Amino acid sequence: MVSSLTPPGTEAEEPRRPTTPPPGAATPGGRRWPVGRRDRNTAGRDRLSVSGGLAALSLDAMASVSYGPEAIVLVLAAAGGAGLGLTLPVTLAIAGLLAVLVLSYRQVIASFPDGGGAYAVAKRHLSRRTSLVAAASLVVDYVLNVAVSVAAGVAALTSAFPALLPYTVQLCLGVLVLITAVNLRGIAASARAFIVPTAIFVGAIFTVIVAGLLRSEPAHLSEAAPAAGPLQAVGALLLLKAFANGCAALTGVEAIANAVPSFREPAVRRAQRAEVALGALLGVMLIGLATLIGRFQLHPVEGVTVLAQLTDAALGHGVGFYVVQFATMVLLALAANTSFGGLPVLARLLAEDNYLPHVFALRARRQVHRYGVLVLSAVAGVLLVAANGQMNTLVPLFAIGVFVGFTIAQYGMVRHWLLERGQGWRWKLALNGFGAVLTFAAAIVTTASKLSEGAWLIVLTLPLLVFGFEWVHRAYQRFGVSLRLGQTPAPPRPGPSVVVVPVGDVSELTRRALAAALSLGDEVTAVHVTYADEPGSADRFRGRWEAWHPDVPVAVVESTDRDLGRPVVEHLRRHYPGRHVFVVIPEVAPQRRWERILRNNRGAVLERAVRRDSDAIVCRMRFPVPAPNRVAPTDAPAGA
Repeated sequence: MVSSLTPPGTEAEEPRRPTTPPPGAATPGGRRWPVGRRDRNTAGRDRLSVSGGLAALSLDAMASVSYGPEAIVLVLAAAGGAGLGLTLPVTLAIAGLLAVLVLSYRQVIASFPDGGGAYAVAKRHLSRRTSLVAAASLVVDYVLNVAVSVAAGVAALTSAFPALLPYTVQLCLGVLVLITAVNLRGIAASARAFIVPTAIFVGAIFTVIVAGLLRSEPAHLSEAAPAAGPLQAVGALLLLKAFANGCAALTGVEAIANAVPSFREPAVRRAQRAEVALGALLGVMLIGLATLIGRFQLHPVEGVTVLAQLTDAALGHGVGFYVVQFATMVLLALAANTSFGGLPVLARLLAEDNYLPHVFALRARRQVHRYGVLVLSAVAGVLLVAANGQMNTLVPLFAIGVFVGFTIAQYGMVRHWLLERGQGWRWKLALNGFGAVLTFAAAIVTTASKLSEGAWLIVLTLPLLVFGFEWVHRAYQRFGVSLRLGQTPAPPRPGPSVVVVPVGDVSELTRRALAAALSLGDEVTAVHVTYADEPGSADRFRGRWEAWHPDVPVAVVESTDRDLGRPVVEHLRRHYPGRHVFVVIPEVAPQRRWERILRNNRGAVLERAVRRDSDAIVCRMRFPVPAPNRVAPTDAPAGA
């Protein structure tokens, strides 16, 4: 018998391994709370290839080239032409950090093949609390990524078709439902669905870069007025802010390391290749676009994105321009898919460690962690409705949590190399240490610069999530102590027991319920509830029972306030203290779905009362009612 508190690793077909529990809460015997095993034999078609991994887990990072360079330009423009001239150096610094992160997460993939990224690193090499902070930062970033990506894609659509602007929220929710539905079919299905838009977008960006580099002068420049603002001097603070803003392009780099188990075997090698491919593509696109910004001397223009200006200058305002804009719009909307690939795996790891409810560890066919997918979609939907579908409301909250995760992962890998060492450990340690310094600086600058824009919500949310994780963990620890998990229990011995059957009337339903109860135990008794405002009903029921004489005793209890459950519970407490009580609740089960509304729901009322106020074990027995063409019409049983 499988406990509902310790579900198997999949919802339908995966067997449970009770003697080898996964990591979890410590119990009195030193064992941990079992959640389930992962299926290592899943068919390859339900897992990711290298190209599929890029399509399923890298859309967030890919799409960031549409707003990363613009975030840099918007800051440096405050210093005029001198500041804009530093766009390429700042981008090169970001590309350098990207290289550090890619190499680091490549090492994380090899060292932590079960996924989890920063959470897995911190859990092994840092403190438990630090690992929960890493997990909370990743959860926040994944949820915000969904909301921001969907809102950005819809914003691009409403910019092209202003008539759709009043329906922004509805469009956001429609896109969210579409992405959720695709991911409920499995991560491999989402990769197959999104690989073509990804390829078109990457091809379009490279076309812009190559065409722009081949031009001696821009084909077309926007005639809109540049955005005005007070000039500032180029200083370290301005450069740091530009660097931190541009680092938004690095969000999503960790998603592949978080979802290593989603790749086909050899999963580690394929995930590493996907990580390197992502870093190479993203780095080339960022540097290429930054080079074009300096080449064409672009500046921020109100109402026109930097990418649109670059496309105009490189390709002209023709068909190519609209292809790039449409591809950008589609990929921005689909960039939410990165979260759907990463968060459910992270939630599974947290559930296996007893920091989230165990339902998040359940997997259906096609490796779908459907509860993680559905909860992510629901929370993102609430954010979109609260923000009225406006991207600018959500962007200040974005990319803060990811830097916290980056820093924890880098520092954890420093501890990893100090402990594990091995070949080339010194340069790896130096690499991760340098990356930790850079990402920590980016986290501080990003949080400080966005604090007044709503980033304080993230600062508040992270500790609340950590508290929630620990609250769930303590609950599972309490369950483990109560059930003495990890200890060898005493041999089971039979004790005095009784089977109680609540009955509404003398009918075929009552007969079948008593027959089932007699097969479960030797002592069976029925209980019937009458109401004080129905005089004579108790005597009439006793008369029908005695005329039937089923050889089962019946207790008739009276309810003074028409409460059905309380009299039954009081009867159980009064007559069967210290005994194992099994309550069999009979119900009819119509074959037609619409006929279910004809039931009186007495069974649900009784079950709630008995479970809440007694230690009895409840079994609701549903007896099927044949369709009309299979049985002659008769009066419905009174117990229905």
